[in-house]
Amino acid sequence: MNDTPVQAAGCVLWRRSPVDGALEICLVHRPKYDDWSHPKGKLKRGEEPLAGAVREVAEETGYQARPGAELPTLRYLADGRPKQVRYWAAEATTGRFTPGDEVDRILWLSPGAARARLTHPRDRELVDALLRRFEDA
Repeated sequence: MNDTPVQAAGCVLWRRSPVDGALEICLVHRPKYDDWSHPKGKLKRGEEPLAGAVREVAEETGYQARPGAELPTLRYLADGRPKQVRYWAAEATTGRFTPGDEVDRILWLSPGAARARLTHPRDRELVDALLRRFEDA
């Protein structure tokens, strides 16, 4: 049995609403798991976690990300193996979503709606951590 944690990284991707300037958070829908989550993925061999997080955002959402503060690291079991996912707050800059096999939909939601839509409760603490960063700014 392999107890070495799977290393992954991702972002809580945010933007200001083009309509009213309110904070919006991007969630991705993965049809393989039928879940809503933050964009994330496994690191490639030798890849720095922040670089992997930005790469995953681009691959899954089509958006470029301007990373900011590091958020809490989540640790959990995935398919019986420990997994460690490092996260950063990241502002969406340019880009456009194109559906694919891995991610077929994205949503830009208010923080409250994002918390409610997230499939895994552990992902909700990342929304709270992002909001605290905005309150402290």
